[in-house]
Amino acid sequence: MTHAHPPNPQQASQARARIEQMKRQFEQKRAIAGSLANIGCQIGVYSGKGGVGKTTVAVNLAVTLAQEGARVGILDVDIDCPNVVRAMKIAEPPLVSEQNKIAPPERFGVHVMSMAFFQKDEEEATIWRGPMIHNAINQLLQSTDWGRLDYLVIDLPPGTSDSPLTVMQTLSLDGFVVVTTPQELAKVDAKRSINMIRKLNVPVLGVVENFAGDVFGSGAGEELAREMDLAFLGRLEMRADYRDTSRPTVLTSPPVLEEYKVIAGSAKAALDSG
Repeated sequence: MTHAHPPNPQQASQARARIEQMKRQFEQKRAIAGSLANIGCQIGVYSGKGGVGKTTVAVNLAVTLAQEGARVGILDVDIDCPNVVRAMKIAEPPLVSEQNKIAPPERFGVHVMSMAFFQKDEEEATIWRGPMIHNAINQLLQSTDWGRLDYLVIDLPPGTSDSPLTVMQTLSLDGFVVVTTPQELAKVDAKRSINMIRKLNVPVLGVVENFAGDVFGSGAGEELAREMDLAFLGRLEMRADYRDTSRPTVLTSPPVLEEYKVIAGSAKAALDSG
């Protein structure tokens, strides 16, 4: 008959450390769930690469939903390039309550929270490794008091590396809007991002094609949606209207607003059917 040996002090210490880590992770998830409890739908806006207009889509989609009467927030967790604050023309920092809860400032009917609020210098590069990204996102999610929202639009980091993966694993998103452009390489990268989302078992609401027109062509978004068995949410033409950056373009250009109304309607239909 064999007898189990008691664990040595090092093993016992490692076991206690693992238990404490599990407790902390559970408490973090519970705190985040509490902060997001009054939000109807969480929509991630995502792309396989930078430069395809992901933030522009996220901002204009959020403002369009607000213009239609919804209570909307936008969360900018693009760690490397958090540009939502500049795109929304927000000058004032968020307020912090006595309970250390952060109240997102509101602009154009949209409540805004961004990693940019915590940068000392907008032009400095953010160089963070995985654990720092995870801790920062967790802290931001736990501390923000969104109130009651119909939609929270999340501007994610592009690509398939640690940053977007951390966000996807931390948030319980209801679906993703994937942004691509007509170029062949952008379409390939978007396909990679869709495959990443599917590995995490999160719904993809559909595909948006940006920068369509005479310069880059059009049709890659519809092709991608067809190849990946997804909805095509809509096409955004490349227009001179976007040169006016005084406010989100849906507020200055009726044709752009109409395009975003189509995308918003398609996204809501996909959420309802899911």
